[in-house]
Amino acid sequence: MPDHLVKATPRGDLRLRAASRLERTGGAAGAKSSAAKATDALAVLHALASSPDTAADALALLHELQVHQVELDLQAEELRESRAELEVALRRQVELYDFHPVGCFSLDRTLLIREANLRGARMLGIEHDEARGLPIDTFFTTDSLRALQHLIAKTGRGGYASGTLRWRDANGLEPAVRVEVSPAPSGDGCFVALMNIEDI
Repeated sequence: MPDHLVKATPRGDLRLRAASRLERTGGAAGAKSSAAKATDALAVLHALASSPDTAADALALLHELQVHQVELDLQAEELRESRAELEVALRRQVELYDFHPVGCFSLDRTLLIREANLRGARMLGIEHDEARGLPIDTFFTTDSLRALQHLIAKTGRGGYASGTLRWRDANGLEPAVRVEVSPAPSGDGCFVALMNIEDI
């Protein structure tokens, strides 16, 4: 409990006295469950309330504990609400990413795919969950791979780069694709978006 919730009294610090008594009555308190510790704490509080010398202070302490419990309950409720809002926002972002009409890829520094959206996996001719760990360079022609590496190098200096490259699609064709590259916010890798020229 925060120190400011319990005031010192002329008869000494009630909190320290309560803690001391709790230690004496608790025995192996470290091995007890939270419920058992709470029961012990209530027993100490009851004992303090039963003594004429400490009854008023015990009642004040009980009130402070109740206020603190309500504060904790309110904080827990706010955390639950925040978590629910974050989960909704995350679902919305995942849907926006996965169902984007452009192939989107998150690459590491060695051009291995960390993530791909549904459209990107379809462009690779694989299932969505199979994209992770594949080298994206195998899906470009030799010249286009060099161009892609050049675009990625440009984003390494900050900013954004784009160009038109040749992509080896799932049917073995080499359509022209518009490639847009941006650095990952973490600074480790990059994001690549691909769009068939015919779709533009």
